[in-house]
Amino acid sequence: MCFDVKRLCKLALGPVLALMSLVSTGVWADDSEKSQLNMMTGVTEVGHQIYDLHMLILWISVIIGMLVFGVMFYSIYYHRKSRGVTPATFHESTTVEIAWTVVPFIILIAMAVPATKTLLDVYDFEDAEIDIMITGYQWKWKYEYLMDDGENVMFFSSLSTPGSEINNSEPKGEHYLLEVDEPIVIPVNTKVRFLITANDVIHSWWVPELAVKKDAIPGFINEAWTLPTKEGVYRGQCAELCGKDHGFMPIVVNVVSREEYTDWVVAKQSEAAEIKQLMAQTFSLDELVERGKAVYDRSCMACHGANGEGGVGKAIAGSPIATGDMSGHLDVSINGVPGTAMQAFGGQLNDVDMAAVITYQRNAFGNNMGDMVQPIDVFNHKKG
Repeated sequence: MCFDVKRLCKLALGPVLALMSLVSTGVWADDSEKSQLNMMTGVTEVGHQIYDLHMLILWISVIIGMLVFGVMFYSIYYHRKSRGVTPATFHESTTVEIAWTVVPFIILIAMAVPATKTLLDVYDFEDAEIDIMITGYQWKWKYEYLMDDGENVMFFSSLSTPGSEINNSEPKGEHYLLEVDEPIVIPVNTKVRFLITANDVIHSWWVPELAVKKDAIPGFINEAWTLPTKEGVYRGQCAELCGKDHGFMPIVVNVVSREEYTDWVVAKQSEAAEIKQLMAQTFSLDELVERGKAVYDRSCMACHGANGEGGVGKAIAGSPIATGDMSGHLDVSINGVPGTAMQAFGGQLNDVDMAAVITYQRNAFGNNMGDMVQPIDVFNHKKG
């Protein structure tokens, strides 16, 4: 059998040359292009360290590959039988064995030193100024700022992309499936520690530009941190296949100035104080229905349908729960239904919103029950 050795060498070297071209393009491209061809450098010092480590290891691998393949193809071409080359007959070489043991050892040490330094920085959770508890739910994120004064700030963040875009009845927006109703807010040049867990299944909190990717596992609390050096809006997603609507679980982080962050915290704490005051009030049916519709659209519509027709969850229209005993409706809404997609919303909605959405469900979609739930009723049901 006759081989075209030159052609064989070109075919074998093709992937190596293509890799070198791709890597070179990624190195010299600007940030917008680089993110499509390579890792993001991001806006944190650790992110830059990770990127530099990645490029160092990649170049070492490329150089090793070029040397190994170069020697191999040189040997194939210049020591082929057609040139009359006589094969060597030696069986062992102590020098060669020492060389192929010592050289890889030196290479591994050269790679291990910067890798170890970067890993130590990645896992350095000390001296964080802000602690945020992150809990993954199907399919939203719960954020709780653990404040020194005990006045914690807590809210849920859900996908805000309109259903019309998802169903292709309207053009998709610039940030399709990467926009939320409540973004997380952190100050620039401040070390923030994230305590990450999950309520139901395994999720993964991932924001590439902040150099954070950590699994959220029920029953465990994992730690991560970031220290952004540039203000801006940074987007991410759940990076774990957590269920049918896995792609509808985005993350948005607003990095702002210290002053803006302080104002935001004060506003959130004031909002929480207002909710406490509202819990002591009695609302009219119209007030509850109006507020309940907003809560339903935000938290229930994805599963139960815009018109209560059902989908992932059962229909609300004509439902025996929504038209039956009030205590049963409260129990399902607060505690959920184990083994189904119906989550326990008792910890996700405050008592005012819970009362409003139950009242809305019992009076919308043709149910027309005419009754209503007050925040004190929700509070008493939870207590009982």
